Amino acid sequence: MASAGNKVTAVMSMMLLLLSITCQAKLSSTFYAKTCPNALSTIRTTIRSAIAAERRMAASLIRLHFHDCFVRGCDASILLDDAPSISSEKNAIQNKGSARGFKVIDKAKAAVEKICPRVVSCADILAVAARDASEYVGGPSWTVKLGRRDSTTASRTLAQSELPLTTDNVGRLISRFGSKGLSARDMVALSGSHTIGQAQCVTFRGRIYNGSNIDAGFASTRRRRCPANTNQGNANLAPLDLVTPNSFDNNYFKNLIQKKGLLESDQVLFSGGSTDSLVSEYSKNQATFKSDFAAAMIKMGDIDPLTGSKGIIRRVCSAVN
Repeated sequence: MASAGNKVTAVMSMMLLLLSITCQAKLSSTFYAKTCPNALSTIRTTIRSAIAAERRMAASLIRLHFHDCFVRGCDASILLDDAPSISSEKNAIQNKGSARGFKVIDKAKAAVEKICPRVVSCADILAVAARDASEYVGGPSWTVKLGRRDSTTASRTLAQSELPLTTDNVGRLISRFGSKGLSARDMVALSGSHTIGQAQCVTFRGRIYNGSNIDAGFASTRRRRCPANTNQGNANLAPLDLVTPNSFDNNYFKNLIQKKGLLESDQVLFSGGSTDSLVSEYSKNQATFKSDFAAAMIKMGDIDPLTGSKGIIRRVCSAVN
């Protein structure tokens, strides 16, 4: 009887342990409520200050979170520099020379480390920064789920194969987002973040000189600062939304209907395909777009996080402890 009792006790202990691990592994908006109650306000102060100094930074921070989550999940791998055992994602073609905001994240991390050393992950700071950036420029806000931990590795190869390209067609985009558990609707809503920010000439040169589905006047305007010569002006910037480049609104979708999408991967969303109706819907209803964008950002933030005992909490976001 004692043996049977011991077995029951052992089984119950194991079940309680598994339950505990499961609970620890869930993301929660109150994850730091007791361990670092001022974490979110500290991050917000840094993010708002950075965007006040440079409006474009809002788009950069949203993009940084997106490019992090699409490679092995939301684990801050994009922040790691090259090291003997690390191939930095910063050098992937989709990031090199265009991914930015790293110093802002570093500053937010340093501020949080002062009040709560080794508690708040860089992955969570990226997620919070994206939300705060959206809100600051008139975009939606949302409740950020927290509890992600940081990776100890990165992959430039995976970044180059999994991050969207500016030349992707709509089918490829739907496939890329679908592989991350995101729907076509999520994809179009998230693409709407291009209502703010800028792109380099090298990313849209082919479209403004050789594209067929483009407004002639728009193409002409964009050519002024983007020469046809591939050895000139590659880094010259143009706003993704020519109308209201610094405000988070639905003009991006109105532009697509007028064939004024700057990137090929923007315009393909309204080119006679399956996503035309979504672009049309968002162009007419800004509230729906903002609501769907917030929902998609929450969903994206759930992509394969490291939780519980997985991963680490980095002291500095650019290097493994």
